[in-house]
Amino acid sequence: MDSLIFFSVLFLLLCAAAAAAAAAPPCPTARCGKNKVPIRFPFRLQGKQPESCGYPGFNIGCESQYTISLNLPYSGEFFVRDINYLDQQIDLYDPYDCIPKRLLSLNLSGSPFVAIFRQNYTFLNCPTQVTKSRFNSIDCLSNSTNSVLATSSARLASKMVSSSCRIITTLPIPVSWTTTDDEEFTAALDADIQLTWNAPQCGVCEEQGGICGLKSNSSEEIACFHTPRRKAEGLQAFKVISLCIALPALAGAIGIAVFAYYQERSNRAREIRMQLNNGTAEVLPQLAVVVTGLDESTIESYEKIVLGESRRVPGPNDSTCPICLSEYLSQDTIRCIPECKHCFHVECIDEWLRVSSMCPVCRNSPSKEDAGSHNDPV
Repeated sequence: MDSLIFFSVLFLLLCAAAAAAAAAPPCPTARCGKNKVPIRFPFRLQGKQPESCGYPGFNIGCESQYTISLNLPYSGEFFVRDINYLDQQIDLYDPYDCIPKRLLSLNLSGSPFVAIFRQNYTFLNCPTQVTKSRFNSIDCLSNSTNSVLATSSARLASKMVSSSCRIITTLPIPVSWTTTDDEEFTAALDADIQLTWNAPQCGVCEEQGGICGLKSNSSEEIACFHTPRRKAEGLQAFKVISLCIALPALAGAIGIAVFAYYQERSNRAREIRMQLNNGTAEVLPQLAVVVTGLDESTIESYEKIVLGESRRVPGPNDSTCPICLSEYLSQDTIRCIPECKHCFHVECIDEWLRVSSMCPVCRNSPSKEDAGSHNDPV
């Protein structure tokens, strides 16, 4: 009974948790301290959220209460300025405030990110007196004698080389938009690096007001989870709670009924054993009738059966002796009372009948005319 109560309480607690999470998205949105950028799928806050909350390659970390970091396998650590989940865009900046230097060695291989646009830029090293006040220089790469410039114009780059400048390198740079070749100017390239990702595709889900997530922990297949409205959410929770109350109540009712049955059976067997031990000629107190037992000849006249291998007991009996509560075995000798046909171990019922003529099960008193003697195996 105690076990039944324990498991009922445990079941109710589990159901309450299920009701609370019935309409919740796969993983809650996280944040880095006071930073306002929300962190949710496909991104995962490393060390704070389980693997199933993010997509492979989208691990980000908290550098401080205000700073989110992203590590690119071949380009090192960047800080995150913003994440646009609808457009699938992330804005990165350099912890040391020199984006052009990071662009010179930027390698997005091994990461899920790609540039939104790319445009070839030529980096030049020029004497300061040549470029001073004429072009935008990259301050974090320049010094008092040399200035580093970057231009997307091949024509301007050729002119600068003829003016004692030296080309450092030409490479494609991630940009927000492209410029035309006839725009002869240099750029400081100090804006954030804007990248996007092609997989997983969650833009449509975000547009519909849903939140992306993994369908299961064993695959990378994604699904769109929609948070239900408050009314629907409350109805869902009510259904879960109602089910959780009904099931334990039904199980409890069945358990109580089974417990009462076996308790009554145990009490009856205990009363029989007490009467046998006391040697009294009274039947059970609730009947308030005093009777005497039977003589040996009458007892011996009652049907006696030797059980065979099948251990099958005739009449309205099960496989257990109602007096000693032991199961019948093959070759056990049992005796059955006439009229009611209730059977018992010979040694159990004989001792009972010596002090009471009533059947221990149904309380009927058979007549002597109905007695017979049989010793056939079943």
